[in-house]
Amino acid sequence: MDNIIHVRNLTKTFGDIAAVKDISFDVKKGEIFAFLGPNGAGKSTTIKMLTTVLRPTSGDILLAGHDAAKDPDDVRRAFGIVFQDPSTDDDLTAYENMDLHGILYGLSSALRKERIRTLLEFVELWDRKDSLVKEFSGGMKRRLEIARGLLHHPSVIFLDEPTLGLDPQTRNHMWSYLEDLNKKEGITVFFTTHYMEEAERIAQRIAIIDHGTIVASGTAAELKANTGKDSLEDAFLELTGHAIREEEVSGTDRMRARSRMWHGGRR
Repeated sequence: MDNIIHVRNLTKTFGDIAAVKDISFDVKKGEIFAFLGPNGAGKSTTIKMLTTVLRPTSGDILLAGHDAAKDPDDVRRAFGIVFQDPSTDDDLTAYENMDLHGILYGLSSALRKERIRTLLEFVELWDRKDSLVKEFSGGMKRRLEIARGLLHHPSVIFLDEPTLGLDPQTRNHMWSYLEDLNKKEGITVFFTTHYMEEAERIAQRIAIIDHGTIVASGTAAELKANTGKDSLEDAFLELTGHAIREEEVSGTDRMRARSRMWHGGRR
């Protein structure tokens, strides 16, 4: 099976702080891949580099055969993303959110209409297509974001803690949609989560990052066997420790914080 994501010696520093330190990994085409780590481990920074939001300090990223540094537009066209925080426009309808996304990706009017209907039916929101998103529950918004992320038929979909705050029923439905899509269309799913049972049940392979380095990778069964633990959560704690971690702060966040402090001091 070909690798759709190929990462070699990837590093990102913010001043004297190394958020990601010389990591290398591959994700196979059509794979469901979990990228796990404690708060502050480097997950978000890595995803931002994979999705061209951040430029690496050093190292190489190939996504769907495109170099993230040399061909960022081609890379962006190859993936969809569902952010950890809601990113739909609450003052637009579900259909309008989808249509705007399709316009931004250059889809023709006819193709947008066809795919919007297909995807909204797929996530069981077609009957609410004309409802304002502000009227939606958290689970409905998540399903809409997944449909929107798939509208341009990406090769990879990135899901950054997609089930955070959702009830078990909605989580189960969401993963059923994604597993079905993975089987039918071969889309690669790259996700992060803090729900270890979710990663153990869904992911075909897992990489665990801590303190900016990948400390282990393999199937859930391999990670449990290598640590002598009976659950992925216990294996995760064995590999990363029991200490409570602070949230990861990016270089951009640090600059914004410094700016607020500076301007606040001047006022």
